Amino acid sequence: MRMRNKPWADDFLSSHPNIVDVDLNHQYKMAEWFDKDQPIHIEVGTGMGRFITETAKANPEINYVAIEKDKNVMVRVLEKVKELELDNIKLINQDAKLLKEYFVENEVSRIYLNFSDPWPKTRHAKRRLTYSTFLDIYQHILKDNGQIHFKTDNQKLFEYSLESMSQFGMSFDYINLNLHENEPEDNIRTEYEDKFSTRGFRIYRMEASFKS
Repeated sequence: MRMRNKPWADDFLSSHPNIVDVDLNHQYKMAEWFDKDQPIHIEVGTGMGRFITETAKANPEINYVAIEKDKNVMVRVLEKVKELELDNIKLINQDAKLLKEYFVENEVSRIYLNFSDPWPKTRHAKRRLTYSTFLDIYQHILKDNGQIHFKTDNQKLFEYSLESMSQFGMSFDYINLNLHENEPEDNIRTEYEDKFSTRGFRIYRMEASFKS
């Protein structure tokens, strides 16, 4: 998600080191960053932060980490965290490629991938968050029974992700080709989800895990 540049974004994020990590300060010490020792769920690519903040608010027994490389987007997420006074959420202003630099092996219980950039051109496939190099990162940091929860409005990205995960040896615990047809009561919509659903797009969702 691209937003207008905020010249003050760096200073704003850096002024909240209790919530935001911008330079690997908490490398391999993510659990120690939280006040409580609880399961860790992460969202890779936060959008405007509605999903991760509302999910954290609804589940105080879980610790949440949002990773987003765009500092201008992360500013909006930080503002929401502060407004809701959430103490079970931390933010990482870095590229998802650095996840293994933050989390130790088998530390994360769940990963959310919500409306990721589809990178439709074939030459950009390596940038997709369900490409094999990213799946390798997720496998490293996820617990043995950990899951990836994936949502998108993009049918081609969904099909690609099913194929990529299957080739990687993953199994699918849940697949829904039209999530909003009978929307689960516990589904927390992202900003993109509302936008595309209103326009008549189907929302695709899956839960996948790595075979032990």
